[in-house]
Amino acid sequence: MSSVSYSASSSRKADTAKHVGTREERKGLLSDPDDTLADKQWSLHSPDADPSETDSISRPWSRKRILCAAISLIVLLATGAFARSFLLSPPQGSPRIPAHPNLAFHGDELRSNGTHDFRRTVLIVSIDGLRADYLDRGLTPHLLDISKQGLRAKSLIPIFPVSHLLLPHRPPHVPLVQTLTFPNHWALMTGLYAESNGIVGNNFWDPITETEFHYNRISSAWVSRWWLGEPMWETAGKSNIITANLMWPGPPKTTSGATSTYFVPWKDHVPLQEKLDQLVRWIDLPLEERPQLLMAYEPSLDQAGHKAGPMSKLVNITLEQVDLFAKNLHTALEERNLIDIVDVVFVSDHGMTDTSHPELIYMDDIIGKEAYAAIEHEDGWPAMGLWFNEKVNATHNLLLLEAAAAKSNGKFEVFTRDTMSERWHFSHNERIAPIYVVPKIGYVLTNHGEENAAMSKGSHGYDNHAREMQAMFVAHGPFSSVVKILHQRRETTLSRRLLSNPNVGWHSTADDVYVMDPFENVQIYSLVMRLLGVEAVAPTNGSSTFWDKYFS
Repeated sequence: MSSVSYSASSSRKADTAKHVGTREERKGLLSDPDDTLADKQWSLHSPDADPSETDSISRPWSRKRILCAAISLIVLLATGAFARSFLLSPPQGSPRIPAHPNLAFHGDELRSNGTHDFRRTVLIVSIDGLRADYLDRGLTPHLLDISKQGLRAKSLIPIFPVSHLLLPHRPPHVPLVQTLTFPNHWALMTGLYAESNGIVGNNFWDPITETEFHYNRISSAWVSRWWLGEPMWETAGKSNIITANLMWPGPPKTTSGATSTYFVPWKDHVPLQEKLDQLVRWIDLPLEERPQLLMAYEPSLDQAGHKAGPMSKLVNITLEQVDLFAKNLHTALEERNLIDIVDVVFVSDHGMTDTSHPELIYMDDIIGKEAYAAIEHEDGWPAMGLWFNEKVNATHNLLLLEAAAAKSNGKFEVFTRDTMSERWHFSHNERIAPIYVVPKIGYVLTNHGEENAAMSKGSHGYDNHAREMQAMFVAHGPFSSVVKILHQRRETTLSRRLLSNPNVGWHSTADDVYVMDPFENVQIYSLVMRLLGVEAVAPTNGSSTFWDKYFS
């Protein structure tokens, strides 16, 4: 039996990196001697044989046995050498690992593109709502092409909650089409889970200050005290690295007063070409004014997913437009001979699932209309955090919700901060609601007063480990291209060659192309810092050793 706790909890740091190694065995079989020869040799030593005949015949056979043994040994050694070559050498046609300077190319070093000097540069682009398996629709040829030259992950795991935004003063299951997703974008910037970075939803209540955070109110969203942790642009700035922020969700400055060198605030409906032009203008600046870390955000795909659903024609059209933007960006870098100088990292914050025909779960049927009316604050959607006023018994309502969840056949779950799933890392912050109701994909929380309200055809905000919620990671540039060669060779083992379809489910990726296993988005911060050569980094929830194997 659970009780509702409103007490404050301390923050924690979680190391989530897992290094999985595989061991393989090789087995050689040596055939038995020819049975006919064995029988004949046995007869030569039979008790009835004449000893003189035996001696005269056995000496040649001894020489034959020695010769056979020698031949067998040579064959065995040759087989072993072939097996070793088969196991350790790259497949035919694979590029040899170069003595490549790119892994050692850090931020302070200057490298010429032929006309100008450049420092190591990183451009991170977030395509909001780009579900991992969107890349397998055959609509993103450029992103797939650079992923084959560079790096691609099967998915990027978002943090929980994978929040969905609500229209202010509208029913809580009528989400805004034009959305930003703050918790995961701040996780990408800081390397922190929501319980540590403070952004526990796109709208949430803070019981300490008795104020509400809401994404579309500058009076709250741009107030730095909401945003905990140190974003990568602040860390880079401490190392005297120039940074540029093109509409990345977050505040213009942190609690310490740090700002990006260049900052373009959020504005909706900005054409992709205008964003590309701005990025290129920054790259074309003189050396001492040019940013080494550029961050850009694009929401159009997420907006299409909410409006028409993830399987819609609108999403497919927008996906093609996003891929064209990525191609044009690549072309701009090629024209400036910057492919071996600029690392481009494409990410997304979450995926998308179809909510055009969900099954409704009526909260007022579970706890009663009076208790439902006593909810003072609802945080997030479709997962919903509940803050009851002091006039009702919150623990009693919790028991009603838990009993209904137990009888729901898995349609939804109910948590408190104490019972929240550990893999969500969503317990240790006063801003997290004392009761959290999390529906499974295909279900929506509502009440009878709102059941006829319109609802978006696509949504996120469900369990962050669900396949539909998975985000995208593709990297290309001096780092990823060399890492691809290294790991292509390392992963080409006997078992990988003999096992069919190691990349099953990822049909746009050939079986011999290295694809990273899924990993959490809190690892992105440390990747960018390592690419820039920044050693004085902030504490994160990512693993300090996660990227070691890719840099060694």
